[in-house]
Amino acid sequence: MSKYSIQTISENFKMTAFGVLLEDYNDWSGNVAKTAAKKAEITENGKLADLLKLADDQEYQINYVIDGKGWRGFGVMGAFEVEGAVVLDFLAGDYLVVPGTGADKNRLYDEITGKVFGNLLQEITDCKYVGPGNFILVKANENSTFYGEMWLRVEKVTG
Repeated sequence: MSKYSIQTISENFKMTAFGVLLEDYNDWSGNVAKTAAKKAEITENGKLADLLKLADDQEYQINYVIDGKGWRGFGVMGAFEVEGAVVLDFLAGDYLVVPGTGADKNRLYDEITGKVFGNLLQEITDCKYVGPGNFILVKANENSTFYGEMWLRVEKVTG
């Protein structure tokens, strides 16, 4: 499996999600705990299931910047008016797509995020991450493992 590819998305799009503000980008364990608590809350109260029914049933973990602060949540492609959810704008352009596989769906989100922000973005010299957000989708494979991809909007670096 290659480390990454570049895919072009031709039109702006929206995602709708439930999430939490992250006060400190560098508090990895605290942010993981906040995210896990939000995921448990929206799973237990049925809000995530209701949101998934409105879309294509594909769940995404979304990282975004809202009012200058980090935000992480779970949601779907498309704009939906749902109490407590936010609608996020994603721009057309080139996206860095980073794949990963693993046996634990929830751990795979963190593994891919760690791979991307831990070292991969520093290794890539032909493009830079420009945000304002990124998202990860994870799907089950037939052999009881999971396949995931993180998508980050990038711009090509010239000169």
